[in-house]
Amino acid sequence: MEEFQVLRDKALQKIKVADHMLFMTYPVVKDPKLLLAIVENIFNSLDYGIGALLQYERLFKRIPPFNDTYPSRIEVFRNKMVPKYRFSTNYLSLITDVRSVLSEHKNSPVSFIRKDKFVICSPTYSMKTIDINTVKKYIFETKLFLNQINKIVSENERIFVRSQG
Repeated sequence: MEEFQVLRDKALQKIKVADHMLFMTYPVVKDPKLLLAIVENIFNSLDYGIGALLQYERLFKRIPPFNDTYPSRIEVFRNKMVPKYRFSTNYLSLITDVRSVLSEHKNSPVSFIRKDKFVICSPTYSMKTIDINTVKKYIFETKLFLNQINKIVSENERIFVRSQG
């Protein structure tokens, strides 16, 4: 299997996990801390999806070599893939929002649960909340994004099918 196929499969796996956690586990557990774990899976799914598209383009030599770090992947995606494949800029906002939730949580001195919401405080104590509706929206948009990426990378997939013999 080519690298882009591995990354695409990982992206689809992560969004399935996030979806299962939100719609099956969360209603049973009802712990808003679980929302943060779901957001992490959503972010990983988005990142793997972008990686799959960039590896696909790289394989066909349509983009120059790039540093395989998150900031450089986003930069190449924003500058080359968004215009080429006409991705909605909403996807860039989604990626930025999801990443900011995770980085704010990582850097926050305090986080707590209040009325079915997970609240993250910044060092200056401005607050960001995550609730089930926000996470549902993230999952829905991520699925649309991954469907678009899957259509693109599956286009020439038959080239990479190796004979079993």
